Amino acid sequence: MKKGIFILLTLCLVISVAWIKPEAWGFYGHRLINRMAVFTLPPEMMGFYKKHIEYMTEHAIDPDKRRYATKHEAVRHYIDIDMWDKIPFDNVPRDFEEAIIKHCKIKFIRNNDTLYFDKTITNDTFALRTTAFGGVNLVIEYQLFVKYWKKVIKPMYYKDEWRLSGYDLDELFNTTYFNKNKIDVLIEDHFSEHGIVPYHLESMMYKLTKAFELKDYNAILRHSAEFGHYISDAHVPLHTTKNYNGQLTNQVGIHAFWESRIPELFAENEYDFFVGKAELIENPRNFFWDIITKAHSHLDSVLIVERRLSREFDQDRQFCFDERLNQTIRIQCPEYAEAYTKALGSMVEEQMRSSIHAIGSCLYTCWVNAGQPNLENFKEVTFRSADNEIIPDKNVKTREHE
Repeated sequence: MKKGIFILLTLCLVISVAWIKPEAWGFYGHRLINRMAVFTLPPEMMGFYKKHIEYMTEHAIDPDKRRYATKHEAVRHYIDIDMWDKIPFDNVPRDFEEAIIKHCKIKFIRNNDTLYFDKTITNDTFALRTTAFGGVNLVIEYQLFVKYWKKVIKPMYYKDEWRLSGYDLDELFNTTYFNKNKIDVLIEDHFSEHGIVPYHLESMMYKLTKAFELKDYNAILRHSAEFGHYISDAHVPLHTTKNYNGQLTNQVGIHAFWESRIPELFAENEYDFFVGKAELIENPRNFFWDIITKAHSHLDSVLIVERRLSREFDQDRQFCFDERLNQTIRIQCPEYAEAYTKALGSMVEEQMRSSIHAIGSCLYTCWVNAGQPNLENFKEVTFRSADNEIIPDKNVKTREHE
């Protein structure tokens, strides 16, 4: 009996992998990973997700499409963690608001005069100091400032300007200085621009858990598909570095080479996607940061191996021309790609496998934390095309790595 079930599951997986062909440049891996994650789920969840496996597959790429629709999207896909620290990243706060506080700049504004505070943070205190405007030296308990930030400043996150009136600051620091001198304060976020993916994964886990609690099947599917995208992005070494496309080491194009070209050529026939059952995640925050740490630990190999091979292969053996979306593009030759993936060992395969298992485990954990709602008697979920339409905005600029 068990052998029969194993053969049936194997057949399902083979058919599932074979079904997914590279329809658009850069999307193949996300579709494949999301699709395979469905098969890690327990029977109580499997029926629902298999019923909508085409949605999970196709909408795996929605976050990438949205990168060109809103300026707030791109940073959710990566974190330039080497901007801030080295493994194990002890100097990067795991709490998102504290990370922004640590790296933000706080500016005086009075009429046409502006200048920055000197900001000092310790485990116990938060201090703002300047010798301008008669001098100011304000100190408050750090945790009290964090609490204030989450209540007052956090809701401004998606606004173009984070501005506090003098009254706000006087109330916080128990002073009359700001109002008396007609001073407002502008807060500049210098952390988010370098990526927020581990923090966004926590946000996605919260959203999906709430969707399960409400039995909002449309939201469950939407959040599940998009959660899968961000999780798999976090597994890509080049999503953890300011040298995200090799532009700092004269290796431009390596991002799509590792993330897209290699899986497209080898995943279907050579990779093993039996990753086991989804598991309950006891500490999601640690889980997400472990993903980032492991991905970043591969970065040196990703770059060094490609640089070595580029010296061994002539240019005409490195790059070939292929037809994609009615366009002729320059792309890494299969022979060069094969040499690269062999030199990396099982890295790409293992990161894909880890992505699949992580997605399944996150979906499972959200479901468990929501009280394991019954998904067997779900309604048929239907989506109108307009419900998921993503309209590009020509004014949105994003980092390119295709």
